[in-house]
Amino acid sequence: MTEKKKLYIETYGCQMNFSDSEIVASVLADTYSTTTEIEKADLVFINTCSIRDNAEDRIWKRLVQLGYMKRKRKDLKIGILGCMAERLKDKLLQQGTAVDLVVGPDAYRSLPDLLKEVGSGHHAINVILSEEETYAEISPVRYDSNGVSAFISIMRGCQNFCSYCVVPYTRGKERSRDPQTIVNEAAELFNAGYREVTLLGQNVNSYRWCEKDAQVDFPKLIEKVALINPQLRVRFATSHPKDLSDDLLWVIAKYNNICKSIHLPVQSGSSRMLAKMNRKYTREWYLDRIAAIKKTVPDASISTDIIAGFCSETEEDHQDTLSLMEYVNYDFAYMFKYSERPDTAAAKRYPDDVSEVEKSRRLQEIIDLQSKLSLSRNKLDVGKTFEVLVEGFSKRSEEHLSGRTSQGKVVVFPKENAKIGDYVNVTVYDCTGGTLKGKIV
Repeated sequence: MTEKKKLYIETYGCQMNFSDSEIVASVLADTYSTTTEIEKADLVFINTCSIRDNAEDRIWKRLVQLGYMKRKRKDLKIGILGCMAERLKDKLLQQGTAVDLVVGPDAYRSLPDLLKEVGSGHHAINVILSEEETYAEISPVRYDSNGVSAFISIMRGCQNFCSYCVVPYTRGKERSRDPQTIVNEAAELFNAGYREVTLLGQNVNSYRWCEKDAQVDFPKLIEKVALINPQLRVRFATSHPKDLSDDLLWVIAKYNNICKSIHLPVQSGSSRMLAKMNRKYTREWYLDRIAAIKKTVPDASISTDIIAGFCSETEEDHQDTLSLMEYVNYDFAYMFKYSERPDTAAAKRYPDDVSEVEKSRRLQEIIDLQSKLSLSRNKLDVGKTFEVLVEGFSKRSEEHLSGRTSQGKVVVFPKENAKIGDYVNVTVYDCTGGTLKGKIV
């Protein structure tokens, strides 16, 4: 039997990219086995993100490093996958880069043929977007997994066209997977020992599968997955506020194994900014959805995304964001300065007119406030007992384990007789802004 070549995949950006990397590993599984040691790789893929400038900057710098490696190993092949591949295809293949092939997020099935082209001394490229591709029947290779938690991509693409975002242009239109393939994949993972799945989509609330007279929306889909086994935890990401339905909240409340953790990106607390961002909801609409969460799933944690310094943002708009953060009392937030992305509606229509100094000041105020909120929220958990799924060892000591509550909060505790993959009851006795500290009871 011919020994397989080695594949190394470096993944940047969102959870969707990590899921895509597992699909790529599966597509190439006949000829490549994955490795975590880049020095042993025959083929290196960089799975890219174009959401922000700094993400692309990191990848360009990484390509310089890979160029040095390639000069020492002439047979090494280097490929760019994902959003940056689609957006910057021509620039990536210019003379002087180390890149041999460029493959967009809908073209991974073509990788074996593209690699044959590269093997004959040519560059290879396929960045054609599809209106149908979901990779539904491909069983991903869980190459970088703890054996406990796994991602399942339930849909691809986005058509919300937020004015700042490149995703609709790099990942194409929304299309949903056959629900039975999703349920089957989740059941296979559970039978293989996994105890948590995260259902992924650019906007999971938009999931909709229609066949004949039957229709499955996201609340029905997540219920189907939850019913596989009560020992299988189910998470999801990400929800768009305009589509967060009461039906979904009722389903979350109904099943103990659907995690009580909702990520609801707000981006800004100002209705004026939200209109300019084309978010399709107002501050009032968003706060109504928050009220619905707190009423229907009162023990849920709520997290968000926030952009500081979007086009024409005033100090009043910024204060609206801070006041909304305090009102909602978020458990966690991803916080960024606005980064203009080429070819988006914002880049074409609105000047990026908030100075970098002002963006940084506002972002720091947002970060400082969220740090206080996160700590205050975690302090409320001190003295409580949570069911925790053990995911691995603590970063500081193998005498301590780490896992998450249903609310998605990280808990560290002495391992005692517990092992990875177990459910344990842990009483919290202390906390920081990012971690709960506890002991098994």
